[in-house]
Amino acid sequence: QVQLVESGGGLVQPGGSLRLSCAASRIIFSIYDMGWYRQAPGKQREWVATITTGGRTNYADSVKDRFTISRDNAEGTVYLQMNSLKPEDSAVYYCNAVAGMTIMFPWGQGTQVTVSS
Repeated sequence: QVQLVESGGGLVQPGGSLRLSCAASRIIFSIYDMGWYRQAPGKQREWVATITTGGRTNYADSVKDRFTISRDNAEGTVYLQMNSLKPEDSAVYYCNAVAGMTIMFPWGQGTQVTVSS
């Protein structure tokens, strides 16, 4: 079945940067729009960013101008470059293929991002 494996999380100080990766297997990666989502403790999972098959990007207002989503179709991987991190960015980050508002596959294990001094 489809596998989505997120990595790259960790502990970082406010103002720092991290680059998350999500490797997708057993799908034809290039035909899917891909999204990043996050879930903080006690909160619902929320959308962070999307990149279309054509490379068009869209971001939640809370991360605009700080985060950059990109993709490598040859590697079947989507990335999230996170700069100027804030404590409120702390969450488990997930990726998935999306079709409009529809999540296409089961969620992976996610990768924990903690922003703290």
